[in-house]
Amino acid sequence: MRYPNSLSAVFVSALLLTLLFFRQGIGLNLLLFECLLFTWLAFTKQLTLGKPLVLITFLGTFTTGIFTVLIYSTFVFTVHYISLFVFVGVLNFSSIKSLLNAFGMASATIFTSQIAFAKQFFGRKVGGIKVANFLWKSRIFVIPILIIGVFLTIYSFSNPIFSDYLGAFGELLQNGITFLFENINFPLFFTFLFCLFLSVFLLYRTAVPGIQNHEATVHSTLYRNKMRKRRFFKLSALKSEYKAGIFLLAILNLLLLLLNCIDIYWVWFNFEWDGQTLKQFVHEGTYLLIISILISIAVVLYFFRGNLNFYKNNKWLKYLAYVWVAQNAILAISVAIRNFWYIKHFALAYKRIGVVLFLLLVLYGLFTVFRKIQKTKTAFYLFQKNTLALYLILIASSLVNWDSVIAKYNFSNADNSYLHLAYLSNLSDKTLPLLDKTKGELLETYAFQQAKFPYPYFTMNHDAYLEKIEKRKKAFQQKWEAKNILAWNLAEYQAYHNLLE
Repeated sequence: MRYPNSLSAVFVSALLLTLLFFRQGIGLNLLLFECLLFTWLAFTKQLTLGKPLVLITFLGTFTTGIFTVLIYSTFVFTVHYISLFVFVGVLNFSSIKSLLNAFGMASATIFTSQIAFAKQFFGRKVGGIKVANFLWKSRIFVIPILIIGVFLTIYSFSNPIFSDYLGAFGELLQNGITFLFENINFPLFFTFLFCLFLSVFLLYRTAVPGIQNHEATVHSTLYRNKMRKRRFFKLSALKSEYKAGIFLLAILNLLLLLLNCIDIYWVWFNFEWDGQTLKQFVHEGTYLLIISILISIAVVLYFFRGNLNFYKNNKWLKYLAYVWVAQNAILAISVAIRNFWYIKHFALAYKRIGVVLFLLLVLYGLFTVFRKIQKTKTAFYLFQKNTLALYLILIASSLVNWDSVIAKYNFSNADNSYLHLAYLSNLSDKTLPLLDKTKGELLETYAFQQAKFPYPYFTMNHDAYLEKIEKRKKAFQQKWEAKNILAWNLAEYQAYHNLLE
């Protein structure tokens, strides 16, 4: 897939990227470049928003691009780059049905686009001669000249008499080599090469026939595979498989029922905190949930992969599968309640927020498993729907300033839950106004913290915390004042001015 003036567009893009990002932090420059990129794609009719995934990934990429300037967090940057990567894959084949295949398309494009670009670049004619042919024919002169130059330089530096014999030519050659290494900006040169590589990926995209052919053959709905030949052995095998499924799902449901009853009694209604860290309490439940969900998906995919979906007496297998899915949902709720107790006693942290987002994805995933059984959907349906849900959850969660949420919540609940000063002191610079507390403010919660969370919970005392925050404030102010306008972002701008007030 090639577009008019793609070579020129690639070099202009590489130059622009180099000018915007060379020795600069990320800020307005990222948003500015991507606005120009989207404008170019729309102008050259490469960006058409009529297809659902094109529209979704474009909005996701553009929105997170704006929020890189508004929130300025590692998480929003990571999600934005993932979204941009997938967006390129979708642009390569706008009729693509799955974001997972779009990711594969983009991964392949990293290499295929560079090869296609090199072929077209070296196939261009300059003065009626192809660049590749000119370079190939010139090798017989260029390579020996380079080798001779290297040896002349070595001999000149190692032997003064030899250098005198060379005279002005040797001095000129030596000065030229010295000038080359002293005056050429190699960091700038390699930055341009990287920007050229990135521009080729973004603008000189190529289709991947293998993924396109796969997309054309997959479907969301499962169809019965009717057999014209005698099939009494097949029918017998189907009945055996049905019985095996009934047995397996019945036993698994009984085991999970016992586990859920224990969790409902002890975790939901009778939990009492007795000083334990609760880290293992939550993590064990999360790991168990992950294993259970993977097993449930594997079981469903196996037993409902083919004609067993259309077996006329399969209703009990379906009922057991529904119960199995529902019990996994109860297990997910148990993990959510474990996480609730963790947050109640130990406040917010990244992983505890991550558990909440993970549980949302799990519950939706279980719903899609239910729909697969009910509506006889394929495995492709599960991957299609769940990768899209993962993408949307990542996009939505990246639009929240989690560092500020954590700082505000943890300090406002310091008289109820653990105030982890060592953890808070490492939050990003944009939260420094929220972290900047007086010793009096910290001492207000000291009695509660010491009584409820004695050693070894106290990993940092108030004085050490105040000293660290003060050092960070000074370093941040110096760093912000040294920033170029291209690296400007709203979150740190507000933090800087709030610190000066």
